[in-house]
Amino acid sequence: MDIVNGGLNFLFLLLSAGILGMSAYGLVHALRVPPAAFLAAGKLKKNIWLIILGLATLFSLAGAWSFLTAFLVVGGMQFIGLGAVSIFSIAAVIAATVYIVDVKPAVKGMGRGGGPYGGW
Repeated sequence: MDIVNGGLNFLFLLLSAGILGMSAYGLVHALRVPPAAFLAAGKLKKNIWLIILGLATLFSLAGAWSFLTAFLVVGGMQFIGLGAVSIFSIAAVIAATVYIVDVKPAVKGMGRGGGPYGGW
């Protein structure tokens, strides 16, 4: 039974790392886009997206950390993390997906200046 639990913990660790990667990618992209691009595209303000993606990154980091610490043994006692997949992990996936699929293409290339093919 320990092999099954270990395999499932490893699978959820990989999924949590993927969620963390998506959230961090969205946060870094949102930091690099000018605030006027969000308004020109008709999306939420940049500050709102930074808060949403910052919380998504924080929650996905906590989820990944909880599955990572499930493998650690400290002082002969197994170190149990914060819990399994929670509503916050699901919210982090939704927030990162909405940003990457909807907002990122809408603000792509706005506010860079230069010619019709990008900056000079």
